[in-house]
Formats: sequence, C-alpha cells, structure tokens
Amino acid sequence: MENGDHRSQVRSATNLSSSVGRTLDADRMIEALAPDPWKRRPGVVVSHHMSSEHPAAGRRRREQLRDYLRACRARLTPGDVGMAAGGRRRTPGLRREEVAMLAGVGVSWYTWLEQGRDINVSAEVLDAISRALCLTDPERAHLHVLAGLNPPPRTGGSGGTSVTPELRRLLDAWMPRPAILRDRYWNLLAINDATRAVFGYDNTDHNCLISFFTNARYRGMHVQWASVAPAVVAAFRADAAHDPGAPEFNRVVDGLSAVSPEFAELWARHEVSVPEQAVKAIRHPEADDLFFDVTTLTVTDHPDWHLELYNPLPGTEDILERLVPSPV
Repeated sequence: MENGDHRSQVRSATNLSSSVGRTLDADRMIEALAPDPWKRRPGVVVSHHMSSEHPAAGRRRREQLRDYLRACRARLTPGDVGMAAGGRRRTPGLRREEVAMLAGVGVSWYTWLEQGRDINVSAEVLDAISRALCLTDPERAHLHVLAGLNPPPRTGGSGGTSVTPELRRLLDAWMPRPAILRDRYWNLLAINDATRAVFGYDNTDHNCLISFFTNARYRGMHVQWASVAPAVVAAFRADAAHDPGAPEFNRVVDGLSAVSPEFAELWARHEVSVPEQAVKAIRHPEADDLFFDVTTLTVTDHPDWHLELYNPLPGTEDILERLVPSPV
C-alpha cells in the first residue's frame, strides 16, 4: 500500500466514525491499518537517542511508555481538558486523536508513540504531550525517561522555598555534630551551631563554595585544602552543567572568579567530577585534629536541596562534646 492510499484510508475510516456516530474506535482502525514495521516507511526516522541501550531494555522501556501513555489518557475525560464529550464512548478517557490535537502533533505519529514504536521524539513534543495529558512535574519527568530522554530540569519541589521547621529540628537533632542544608547552587539554607563552632562559619557565609575559597578561618583549618580544592570546583561544575543557563550559577562563578585567582584558575581547567564518600579532616585551633565521614542526602520534596551530615570518627566525638556548647 502506498503512503497516500494508507493516509486516505485512515482519514476515511475516521470520518466515517464521526459522521454516523457509531462506536467505532478510530484508534483501533489506525492501528489495524498501520503496516509493520514502521521503520521502513518513508519519513519515519528510527530513534538513535539511546544508541547504547540494549535492544531488550529498549523494548521493555517502550512497552512501559505504551502502558503509561494509555493509562494517562484513560484517566482524563473530555471535560477535564475543555472539550465536549461528543456522545457515548466505548472506553474511558480521551481518544488518541484528541490527545494529538491538544498536543499539536499528528494522529499517526502519536499512535506510533503510544504503540511503543522506535521513533524519534523531542523534549519539546514530550512537554506538549505532558500538557495535553495534564501531567504533574514528576509524571512529566517519568514520561521523558520512558521515551529515552534525560528528564527535564527539576523544579525546587512543591513544598515552598522556606526551610521547614521539621528540617530545622533535624539539623538541631544532629548536634553536637555539624549539619548543613544547601541548595543546588551550594547556597547555605540552614546550619546548626556545631557547623559554626567546628568550621568557623558565621553570618557572612552564604555559599559553601565561596566560603571554601574566601573564609580565611575555614581555609586555615582545612588540613588538605590545596589537594581538595580541584575536586570541589570540579563537583560544582558538574552541578552547574545540569542547568547551564541558571543565572545563580553564573553569579557564583563570576563573583568568585573576581575575588579568588585560585578559583578562576581551577575553573578554567574545565574538570568535572562527582563527590565521593570521603573523610573530612579539620585542624581546629581549640581542639586539634577532627575527622568526619560526610554523607549527603537529598530532600525528597525539594530535590534540589541537599543535607550534608558530618559523622565524627572515633576519638572526634568526645572532642565535639567539649567543643560544641550544649543547647540550652
């Protein structure tokens, strides 16, 4: 069957369904008329965005995409998206052609996507489909992953921008051990009193990276500052790469480059790394050497917030009891 004949049959079948008001399912007619495999059809490009993916894994992912799109479509009514019901429906939810119309894509193309065909798809089109299906941000990210794309940049979560009392209580409960809550730009959101006493942070410290290079007391206490500095900058570059257009990342880099030649030189190397589980060594002027395991956790409802917990190694905890005042 030639392309033109196939499209003509699909249009005719769809028009027949709408004109006589019968319960024919246009989606099923499109699927039945569709030749297989689509990969050989002119104008349909095989997707290469997951070229390193094992074929079996790709098939399973597309099967999950198929089921997910069908489930999202089935839970919506025409009224949910401002459309007239248009008579009785054999199955619940929107029809494929309705989703395609709302998303501004072709019916056949959306059908292939929902069938789990191995076709090219862009982030922009997935976002249009997400809006058509009224997906939440986590659901939209899931759709991107199932389609074989990187998830879209994450928002700060649904819990607002203020640090909650629960998180502040958690920081205080970690006493006399240091604890830091920071955002993705490494801005300090909250710290406990142990962080101030052990690391020398005060009210002028607002960003972990800036303090690492400009807080003289902190630098003086960090036993291996010079050897650790390249890894710190490389980790910040890796975080910044997730959202290269974010003004806050640029503000931190530009501001720190202007006051710290050491940072500017390290930033110019373009090194990238991921933070690893490590021991932090501090030579405190009042307590000699302190050693901590550092664990970083992500706040669930604020995925761009990170909680750094410093767990003292044997011998350090007793020193902390003396160094850090007990809460009144």
